[in-house]
Amino acid sequence: MEEPSKPHIPRVKLGSQGLEVSKLGFGCMSLTGVYNSPVPEEAGISIIKHAFNEGITFFDTADAYGPHTNEILIGKVLKLLPREKVQLATKFGIAGVDQTGVIVKGNPEYVRASCEASLERLGVDYIDLYYQHRVDKLVPIEETMRELKKLVEEGKVKYIGLSEASPDTIRRAHAVHPITALQMEWSLWTREIEEEIVPLCRELGIGIVPYSPLGRGFFGGRAVVESLPSQSYLALHPRFTGDNLEKNKILYARLEKLAMKHCRNPAQLALAWILHQGNDVVPIPGTTKIKNLDDNIGSLSVKLTEEDLIEISDAVCIEEVAGPRTYEHLMPHSWRFANTPAKK
Repeated sequence: MEEPSKPHIPRVKLGSQGLEVSKLGFGCMSLTGVYNSPVPEEAGISIIKHAFNEGITFFDTADAYGPHTNEILIGKVLKLLPREKVQLATKFGIAGVDQTGVIVKGNPEYVRASCEASLERLGVDYIDLYYQHRVDKLVPIEETMRELKKLVEEGKVKYIGLSEASPDTIRRAHAVHPITALQMEWSLWTREIEEEIVPLCRELGIGIVPYSPLGRGFFGGRAVVESLPSQSYLALHPRFTGDNLEKNKILYARLEKLAMKHCRNPAQLALAWILHQGNDVVPIPGTTKIKNLDDNIGSLSVKLTEEDLIEISDAVCIEEVAGPRTYEHLMPHSWRFANTPAKK
């Protein structure tokens, strides 16, 4: 098989407020563990530098990753890169889990304290894109947004984002201050946002940042051709276990067959599919391996027609995906598309 030429990573506008990023971002979460053991610091620095040298400039972290150690790692890498050429996104909000589900914080004092702490850990004067990681179901989104707006006015934050918000919450937040990007799970086997949220984002001029665009690694072969690490949270994920996994392997086999037709691997085809969803879509796949990173970058050179996109969507038919999209059996009150209380 002829080796594809090295692709150029284009730059695109994310949202309508002026933020410009690489069309492919890098999700940093896995570098400090969740789906796998944390990588050594030198390895984490090396992979981020490699991504930057290949043209990826948009890096995504959060205070919850580690917790805190991910931001500290990114801060060390930023000292080795030209800050003005990096678009740094981080998130605040997840405080813990109890029997009622996910507890988050959206009150103004918490928002400001979280931003100040992230700035210190990252060793920067400003954050390019600051997301509320999960909306707080106890605090009206208007209160949270007013504090974020102040942080923008003070120059500590350039652009504001939301994650896992409902259409109503998105509209109300956007009315206080423009939302630049919405981060949501979106992949071949997680498609709920396509019906209402994607059209809403396009109506309001909000960019879309899909996390887990490879199905939490499933389309890269996790649990199919690669075993899951014993300590991985994926060992508890319903789509990766038991009969669900056996059924989902059929979908992987279909995608693998199509990938061969395009002279690519399944991960590249799955990522190419999401990259083709629009210029306002910037996925942030993460990895701990340089080879996988290079494969992800290679997906940018995959050209798909409308017929190809339909064929791929049909191969991984959403109605055939076995198991819920997240750990809903562990979190009975899911944060999915969460609303906040009415504004005060």
